[in-house]
Amino acid sequence: MNPSVKIFSGTGSQKLAEKIAKQFGAPIGKINIQKFSDGEFQPIFLESIRGDYVFLVQSTYAPTDNLMELLLMIDAAKRASAYKIIAVIPYYGFARQDRKDKPRVAIGSKLIATLLEAAGANRVITMDLHAPQIQAFFEVPVDHLDSSAIFIPYIEQLKLKNLAFAAPDVGSTNRVREVASYFNAEMVICDKHRKRANEIASMVVIGDVTNRDIVIIDDICDTGGTLAKAAALLKEKGARSVRAIITHPVLSGKAYENIENSVLEELVVCDTIPLKKETSKIKIISVAELFAIAIRNAYENKSITSLFIHSQLRGKDK
Repeated sequence: MNPSVKIFSGTGSQKLAEKIAKQFGAPIGKINIQKFSDGEFQPIFLESIRGDYVFLVQSTYAPTDNLMELLLMIDAAKRASAYKIIAVIPYYGFARQDRKDKPRVAIGSKLIATLLEAAGANRVITMDLHAPQIQAFFEVPVDHLDSSAIFIPYIEQLKLKNLAFAAPDVGSTNRVREVASYFNAEMVICDKHRKRANEIASMVVIGDVTNRDIVIIDDICDTGGTLAKAAALLKEKGARSVRAIITHPVLSGKAYENIENSVLEELVVCDTIPLKKETSKIKIISVAELFAIAIRNAYENKSITSLFIHSQLRGKDK
């Protein structure tokens, strides 16, 4: 008898998990996160998962309760004799702590990888890690999905006349260059200098944006300060329109205010993190179908290469 698929969700990604399960064609699994008065919590699976492929959907955005909840779900699944335990982490928190860039600091993303493996995860499915090399922190397989697979069709239907892409910093140039290559479009870079985290000291635009319709692409929007400043600078340099496409809407601090007051035409985000509120400038595109396909392919031992932009680029070249 082949193992069956069970998809469960933590409290941080309930709506997305329900969409993924619907796209997959299976009911969302029954689980109860029992909470105690002192702040502790305990996940309890309300159905048998013995011998099953168990997919646990949980983004590890703030608060860190979401991470701890995921770890406890993995441990509970292991002790309930699940056949395979796959952590589906649409947004991988602490990913910006990927190296020792100053003395006496933690490498948070490596620690999270160690914790997930120690808890009992056999595989990880995630999307748009802040640094792709984080995959090497794991000793278990990592399926690293690319949001370009859903953003490209959206950009195509905009039918922008003089399209160009902008990287909001030097670190995101590889990501942006791939998308620009797909559209055979120009790319510019907004080179920023920070004095401290979440605070930009200066920014310059490298490249010509005159009369161009600019699409800024990045993996995370946190306070929105970088996006607002980059959009204003691009318009100042002659851009006809500026919009941003960001995978993970962290949107902390004054982010909503910064975005709403910016010159951005729109901010397009994924539902890897639930929005705290709706605004006129923020549009959501769901990643549910992409994750459902990745889950099916993982279960059926099929390749996920077709979900990546480089496969689409090869198809265009034929």
